[in-house]
Amino acid sequence: MQKYIITLIFSCFLSLTLAQNGNGLSFIGVGDMMLGTHFPSEDYLPPNDDPWPLLKEVAPVFAEADVVFGNLEGAFLDEGDVYKRCKDLTKCYAFKTPTRYAPVLKKVGFDLLSIANNHIRDFGPEGLKTTRKLLDSLEIAYAGLYNKASVVVNLHGKKIGMCAFAPNTGTAQIADIEGAAKIVAALNNECDYVLVSFHGGAEGKKHMHVTRETEIFYGENRGNVHRFSHAMIDAGADIVFGHGPHVPRSMEIYKDRFIAYSLGNFCTFSRFNLTGANGLSPVVQIWTNEDGSFVRGKIHSFKQVKGVGTVRDHGNAVVYKMSDLTKIDFPELNHRLVIDDDGDFYMPFEKPIESKGFSMSNARIEVPAELD
Repeated sequence: MQKYIITLIFSCFLSLTLAQNGNGLSFIGVGDMMLGTHFPSEDYLPPNDDPWPLLKEVAPVFAEADVVFGNLEGAFLDEGDVYKRCKDLTKCYAFKTPTRYAPVLKKVGFDLLSIANNHIRDFGPEGLKTTRKLLDSLEIAYAGLYNKASVVVNLHGKKIGMCAFAPNTGTAQIADIEGAAKIVAALNNECDYVLVSFHGGAEGKKHMHVTRETEIFYGENRGNVHRFSHAMIDAGADIVFGHGPHVPRSMEIYKDRFIAYSLGNFCTFSRFNLTGANGLSPVVQIWTNEDGSFVRGKIHSFKQVKGVGTVRDHGNAVVYKMSDLTKIDFPELNHRLVIDDDGDFYMPFEKPIESKGFSMSNARIEVPAELD
């Protein structure tokens, strides 16, 4: 009898674990990355010419996920002229990262990168060409250009489709929602999971809320990120990771799919404002079912320390910030989406337990012979 009780308890625990983690893949998303620039001066490169210390604290968290995504700001290039128009080159925000830094992205664990943003062409066609060549050599998949809006990779025996959009020249356009939806629908027909990235929304601490309207920033149409994200999920996307505002924004669960409206600055060593919310660096992990639906998530709390890199934030400031923003921006989710102080979030009792992978068929219960 004792053996039976112990086995039953273990089996129930196993089933509960499967329910919490889903039976699909787990995904991590982070925001903007720029590992240092030697334009206009090498003074903007990390200490000892080594980018690894900037990322080493996040590596163990990345190792917990099946798929890791981020947004690459700027080009990898050793020699080349700035392509961006600048009145004063000493004050020009154009990013040129040494090519020797690129392998650190593979080392830390990135699988997918968006290059749909306003800095990927800072050093013109040569910077873009060199960046693409390096990412190809490292076998890091990327997307977001007008002629390469999407990419498909095989990971853990599954086909993962990723596409990326932005309002900038040469990128797949966030404003063309109908065209973007067609790209997503095509990926959905081919892939087991579809991840959508967007670089959109106004920038800075004054623009942390999702307005559900078209956002204009310095005369540029930065898209209606709410309408865009919903349309992508309607078309077949499973996860939407947003970035661009340089601050964290709220999260949403829509049709059982996850949306992060901005993942802020993740690892931006120099020439970025890292004060207050600009220095908060959420590492958001999502667990899914096999159909891509949301099971649960976690905000791993990090922050950037100027001159040091991305480090653990034991005060969990970004958790509280994203929780507050979510409550304000999506009051319809209140009492349905639970975000605890440690960053774990889930939707209790949203579906029958069976649909989240909880089933006694998941566990093998041994019945002692004397009770058989």
